[in-house]
Amino acid sequence: MKIPARFLGKFLAGFFVLTLAIPVPAVARSGPPGFADMAEKLLPAVVNISTSQTITQKDGIEGLPDFQLPPGSPFEDFFKQFLQNQQGHETPHKHKATALGSGFIVDPSGYIVTNYHVIEGADEINVILQDDTNLSATVVGSDKKTDLAVLKVTPKTPLTAVSFGDSDKVRVGDWILAIGNPYGFGGTVTAGIISARARNINSGPYDEYLQTDAPINRGNSGGPMFDMDGNVVGVNTAIISPSGGSIGLAFAIPSSLAKNIVEQLKSKGHIQRGWLGVRIQTVTQDIADGLNLGPPRGALVSSVSPDGPAAKAGIEAGDVIVNFDGKDIPDMHRLPLIVAETDVDKTVDVGVFRKGKNLTLKVKVGELTTKESADEEEDQKENAPAGIAGAEKVDDLGISAASLTDALRTRFDIKKGVTGVVVTSIATDGVAADQGLQVGDVISEAAQQEVKSPKDLTDRAKQAEKDGKPLLLLINRKDDLQFIAITFEKKKK
Repeated sequence: MKIPARFLGKFLAGFFVLTLAIPVPAVARSGPPGFADMAEKLLPAVVNISTSQTITQKDGIEGLPDFQLPPGSPFEDFFKQFLQNQQGHETPHKHKATALGSGFIVDPSGYIVTNYHVIEGADEINVILQDDTNLSATVVGSDKKTDLAVLKVTPKTPLTAVSFGDSDKVRVGDWILAIGNPYGFGGTVTAGIISARARNINSGPYDEYLQTDAPINRGNSGGPMFDMDGNVVGVNTAIISPSGGSIGLAFAIPSSLAKNIVEQLKSKGHIQRGWLGVRIQTVTQDIADGLNLGPPRGALVSSVSPDGPAAKAGIEAGDVIVNFDGKDIPDMHRLPLIVAETDVDKTVDVGVFRKGKNLTLKVKVGELTTKESADEEEDQKENAPAGIAGAEKVDDLGISAASLTDALRTRFDIKKGVTGVVVTSIATDGVAADQGLQVGDVISEAAQQEVKSPKDLTDRAKQAEKDGKPLLLLINRKDDLQFIAITFEKKKK
């Protein structure tokens, strides 16, 4: 049957439309055919690390086992007295505690990388090679903040070494290979993918871990994570597990951080870090709204160290650092890492957002020489009784506040140089309580303006509530400056 050309054209056009409209299924790429060749090449560069340290223990007697009784047990004092009577006094005794970990060779002459926590406190460190050669190791240098250490052994012949790759190029979903010493079983190879990047697990100031689902267990710490080119892109460091075994949540220090640390430890035995001289906090959505910043980003400066690099450059409390040395700061966790990796005495551009304007300041980076103090948890103060002389209610915030006097400084332990108004009481159903304000806090600024009296605070609170915007407060809490954004929408009825 002959089909007229005009119908044939319409038919073919419709056919192609229908053909093009059919979705084409995505074709998943298959994984590598195997890891055997790669593993064979890399295994000689991965080592087992065995450490021992002397533990002194009291309340025991040689030849008798240590009694383990629940604290507070009625038999605890009885057995303790019994043991003392057997020898007349408490006798400390010593025993060796051993631990196992992993590491990898980065120099044929015998330099080995591992985790700091693998060798922490060790009296003796032994490195076991793939061929079971046992070598005594010394610590060249270690860095607790990044959990890295470099060891040195003296081999009779050059060792097989591996090189660091570029973890910045690793993408989520890329294949990786992990080699280590889980539970002391020796060179064990496992495979997985990169599950996430830049993970913060609250283990230190420079958290930026690679996350993987590769089976990693106790004893894998300090071992290498390889990309498919055989380069080290991470140092396996931590796992999250309720049982102690792998559940597919493992974390590795990225090579972009580890490489610089290892080079410094090899050459100098210690780490030289850049220092800016600021205390920072997270920019929440409420704080961003209070600053008219837009989407939350950057690191909010809560205080500036006197005579530090930031202070000399003109950085102020309330500034939001959004760029450092040409690198964007997406959140506060990124800034300490970038500053630490910056060369000391280098002058860099720092982009800040201040009172609605973007500024660029030049900062000469200093050297971090003091140890960071561990954050101490402070006991929450109970609400002070109402009726303190000079206290005025700030109804919009649900607090009472008073101008600072010598009596109030003494009562709340406030230093003379601190200015503002002190919070004397907080209503449990007020917005201030919801946002974490405490009795004894000194409010120094409200809406980025100095607060001299309770009336100043009342006026700015009313204006912020009227405008429908969060009220940004700068508070001094035991000499710790921080910003709190009061959101009036959360006010309880």
